[in-house]
Amino acid sequence: MALSDWFKEDDQTTEPPRTGPVQIGWLLSEPKSGVVYAPPERVRSAEVNRNHAKSASRCPAIINMESRYFMIRVPFDMHLRFMRDKDGKPALRNMLGDKSPVRANILNKKLHLTTEKEWRYKDRPTIQVSLPYLFVTDEPTYMTQLAAFMHYSKVPLPGTIFGGRFAIHNWPRPLMWAFEWHDTSQDLILKRGDPWFYVQFETTPQDRTVSLIEAELTPELSKHLEHIAAAVNYVSQTFSLFKDAERVRPKVLLKPVVRK
Repeated sequence: MALSDWFKEDDQTTEPPRTGPVQIGWLLSEPKSGVVYAPPERVRSAEVNRNHAKSASRCPAIINMESRYFMIRVPFDMHLRFMRDKDGKPALRNMLGDKSPVRANILNKKLHLTTEKEWRYKDRPTIQVSLPYLFVTDEPTYMTQLAAFMHYSKVPLPGTIFGGRFAIHNWPRPLMWAFEWHDTSQDLILKRGDPWFYVQFETTPQDRTVSLIEAELTPELSKHLEHIAAAVNYVSQTFSLFKDAERVRPKVLLKPVVRK
């Protein structure tokens, strides 16, 4: 199936296909302490060998692929250990203790250990880190969150991240880093500034490029976010609400930030 076919249910307009780059805005849904969250970075191989004509870093297919991936870096240090309390209930221990750069009350708001009955596998805990990163656009675009597979780590994570794909043109929402802990005998260690995960954008037509810009949290966008917020608490399959969200969304949600 062609990528353009994936969007037919989301785009029933009779307008001719647009051309040029698709503008996608990024912003922080919570500006407070926003300085710790680095802007998304386009994945590129600028630092590797491009001298030889046959170098992989000059391959058009690789360049095209990298142009659709943007990297998010770890915002703060985390060193976590999985454990069970005296009653056998799963829990997390902050191994940095008083040396942690993040206050305990702040970390507790950002970090969540999901209920054990919601784990996909009984021996693989799932944790989540709430993030303020938000991506929005006014054209049919799907975004996929996935592991930073093009960046090498000397110490592999003791599990895998939960990826996800959803329509950011009518269902923008703050991201969450979800992790499935396969080897609970190993600690989960994340260092500020390390590559954490990627976001990848699917456009239509599929040969259109992506232009990522900083966006404003406008009243229209805030109202739309409130309209769709926490739907997962009431509906099991939130994708069924995409059409409803599309009907009520303002025509324009993306407003670029203007720096003076």
